[in-house]
Amino acid sequence: MSTRNVSDSNSKTIISRDQLLAPMIKGEKPKADWRIGTEHEKFVYCNDDKHAPSYEEPGGIRDLLMSLTKFGWEPVYEGENVIALKGDDGAVSLEPTGQLELSGAPLENLHETCAETGRHLQQVKEIGAETNKGFLGMGLWHDKSREELHFMPKGRYIIMRKHMPTVGSMGLDMMMRTCTIQVNLDYSSEADMAQKFRVGLALQPLATALFANSPFLDGKPNGYLSYRSHIWSDTDPHRTGMLPFVFDGDFGYERWADYILDVPMYFLVRDGKYVDVAGHSFRDFMKGELSVLPGELPTEDDWWDHMSTAFPEVRLKSFLEMRGADGGPWNGICALPAFWVGLMYDQTALDAAWDQVKHWTMEERETLRNNVPRLGLDAPIPGGETLHDLSKRILDISSAGLKARGRLNSSGDNETGFLDPLREIVASGKSSAQRLLDLYHGDWNGDISKIYDDMSF
Repeated sequence: MSTRNVSDSNSKTIISRDQLLAPMIKGEKPKADWRIGTEHEKFVYCNDDKHAPSYEEPGGIRDLLMSLTKFGWEPVYEGENVIALKGDDGAVSLEPTGQLELSGAPLENLHETCAETGRHLQQVKEIGAETNKGFLGMGLWHDKSREELHFMPKGRYIIMRKHMPTVGSMGLDMMMRTCTIQVNLDYSSEADMAQKFRVGLALQPLATALFANSPFLDGKPNGYLSYRSHIWSDTDPHRTGMLPFVFDGDFGYERWADYILDVPMYFLVRDGKYVDVAGHSFRDFMKGELSVLPGELPTEDDWWDHMSTAFPEVRLKSFLEMRGADGGPWNGICALPAFWVGLMYDQTALDAAWDQVKHWTMEERETLRNNVPRLGLDAPIPGGETLHDLSKRILDISSAGLKARGRLNSSGDNETGFLDPLREIVASGKSSAQRLLDLYHGDWNGDISKIYDDMSF
């Protein structure tokens, strides 16, 4: 989720629809300037008793953030609380109950992206050794109830925490008990954005299946491979889902702006503080008819904040966000951007990927999305095949796209090697979730605590 300096106050008032489209239009970049941004979250726990630390406790999340400043990170405050760090490698921020996120810098190639991930994980491991903390690469807290977790002191989370139970049964689980990996990608034009959005949304269930890593809840199997993905099915229907309009022929910036306008609001920032406007209409705000602030018009910052509160599995701001993967191990953090960059940053690969899915109906896409959290790669797809069958072809397309990019490291290797963890999953037919379930029912003999040994960074 987004973190911004709430003291910013120089934003222009929105007086025209062009200002709503401006963030997307300004995002257009020539291919030579396309970059890769990787975001990944991890759970924090105390090594001695495995509890999830609070913000305030000695050696807790606040102290953890401040300890990272020795690596050159600069604190970002909300009031008196440090809630994020900024630096050359992007930003380190807090998810609702202390999940630690690196929002990486926009980088030119996957070698740089994976090196950035390595620097960050080495830093947190060093701080963890000093403070008795561990960091877990899972998509879901496997053994923590909501009652065992502590909210971070961020104004937007206070508002969301209150609103979530009014619109879905699992919104608080999304906030409190999940982690994800995300990739941010560029586009050159409105048409390029639309094609990438369609391919990304159609193939997001495949990414969910390949990166499924949340098969446990409350200390036992939950019946799903990606329970994190299942949680999104009843979080808030106004801001999630497969977005049928994306597959319409006229999809572009205008349609996206209309969708965001119809997403109910969460909050505004005024005088450095968050104002609860949950459920109110941004369209009313545009007319000066927001009942909470009558007569006031929105600013461009308000619009940017509002865009960050829609949660489909592909999201457009001034770049495209691929949001369908569970949090996972180190090599998965490098594999997810490789998967999407290979498909999206070479036109031949992008066209080939679209050819694989363009004939699916909206009903078929919805059915696949609903089946994947439980069935993973075994989920059926149109034509009598499964996602496992499709995964082989899509990985080949992605690999060809990466090879065509020709981005080499100092040893002369291209970027295709970052797909190796996914090739292993496809070869075995088993995601990380299935591997963990096999261990739980086998060598672990039902001892869920073994996850800390197996899945910590």
